[in-house]
Amino acid sequence: MEPYLLTVLIFLPLAAGLILLFVPARSEWVFKGLTVLAMSLELILATWAYFAFKTQGSPLPYGHESLQMLVKTPWISLDLGSLGSLSIEYFVGVDGLSISLLWLSGLVLFVGAIASWTIQKYVKAYFLLYLVLSASIVGCFVALDFFLFYLFFEFMLLPMFFLIGIWGGARKEYASLKFFIYTLLGSLFILVGMIALFLSTYDPVKMQAESPQSQQRALSLLEYQTGIQSGEIVPPSYTRSFNMMWMSDPHNRIPGSILDGDTEQNKTLRSFIFWALLIGFLIKLPVVPVHTWLPDAHVEAPTPVSVVLAGILLKIGGYGIIRVAYGIFPQEAASYSYILALLGAISILYGAMNALAMADLKKMIAYSSVSHMGFVLVGFASLTAEGIHGSIYQMFSHGILSSFLFLLAGVLYERTQDRQIAHYRGLWEKMPYYTFFVMVAFFASLGLPGFSGFIGEFFTLLGGFASDLVPNWIAVLATVGIVMSAAYFLWTFQKMFMGPYWVRDAEKNDGLLNDLTPREIFLLSSLSLLTFLTGIFPNLLFGPMDSTVQAFMSLFAK
Repeated sequence: MEPYLLTVLIFLPLAAGLILLFVPARSEWVFKGLTVLAMSLELILATWAYFAFKTQGSPLPYGHESLQMLVKTPWISLDLGSLGSLSIEYFVGVDGLSISLLWLSGLVLFVGAIASWTIQKYVKAYFLLYLVLSASIVGCFVALDFFLFYLFFEFMLLPMFFLIGIWGGARKEYASLKFFIYTLLGSLFILVGMIALFLSTYDPVKMQAESPQSQQRALSLLEYQTGIQSGEIVPPSYTRSFNMMWMSDPHNRIPGSILDGDTEQNKTLRSFIFWALLIGFLIKLPVVPVHTWLPDAHVEAPTPVSVVLAGILLKIGGYGIIRVAYGIFPQEAASYSYILALLGAISILYGAMNALAMADLKKMIAYSSVSHMGFVLVGFASLTAEGIHGSIYQMFSHGILSSFLFLLAGVLYERTQDRQIAHYRGLWEKMPYYTFFVMVAFFASLGLPGFSGFIGEFFTLLGGFASDLVPNWIAVLATVGIVMSAAYFLWTFQKMFMGPYWVRDAEKNDGLLNDLTPREIFLLSSLSLLTFLTGIFPNLLFGPMDSTVQAFMSLFAK
């Protein structure tokens, strides 16, 4: 089953959704139970895939050779006349850049499904949308055909729009529309880049198989590619491809296409397409100044949707940067590293300053997400092995910790419908178990050694200081963000949990502030254990990604 594991992971939620379509609307427990069962299987299969992933002893060349659990099947073929032919494939696989994020998807979607047990309104529609969203998320992390990736990337918009717009808070319509417009705008930038790359990339394997010259002379693939580049081989037509692995190899650029050549015009076009892709993914990450959709979406979204949004949807932006923008345009990535690192440092500081100023607990956590995702940019921009390792690790760690934090905010809101930090004092007396988990989440998030947050931030900063492309003063600015994160987390903890017990509207809220339920303890204990284990044993993540990162770094040495 291992070769088809990724396909099962994509279509399992859709199969569960198809079953739910035929279940009567009054059977709420069936919707909830079947979704939790499907997400439990999803987590089990993602865990199987993670441990089935073979850690390679020495780096293979970045490309098809480094992929595992590969499934590649022709899907759409069209004759384009003078443009040659079109080839779109169902092409999925994983490598060290994606395997940890695939497992994180399984975990966060499982946590979100259990957290959704309290949903009461339009239950059937909610869980159907949740299952469609789950399939789209998993598809993004395993799709290696750009067209397939873009389909999954776009398909996430619709379920998330409705999940926020129907089950959200008082300003849900505004937040869902803002999320949709921002993300759709980012998708349009990515679409421009995808079309330009398609028009400039050919599939060498299919063309070589059909080439009489290659068959007569028994040319290797590299010799065939070099022959096309030099003009020695002139194929009658080109098979244009969306394969991201072919796109990352400059040997596969069609001679004379808009992205081929070393003229100033070609370089300008490559820079333009690089920035189009980058902006699209930066909106999803998000980075300042295109971040404003995130706090609104988080504040209005129900707790399970906030968990999925922060825990995994934002990581698709970071993954897209490393897989698509950096993987296909390494020279442009190196040229603009300074700007990307500066954007990361600005996001770190701006997000931290806003978190310090927030009176709403959930909004404080949302701005902390903006700040902590800035470290991902600093690590990517360093273009060092330690920086890339740190960025991928930071995405995984933030996925755990942001899910943890939003679950904790949801516990309080579900009891009192009040998230204002100033409306609580001394909660440790009334809710000791809740206080313990808040303490774990806050200290892990501010980067205390022994937890995953420390490892991710340490290696991204190590990459920033070690990089020849990023000035040290930018890395210093990013370091200041760690101090500021300690300030807003400790300030919030001191305000809400220390001192004598007090709660606003005590007659109404005092009786509602019960400590954690068994379901909540299970979820929060699991996330606590995971952030601790990955903080103590970081090689659980570094091991699988190491050889792929080393191979990826070879793109920037050319």
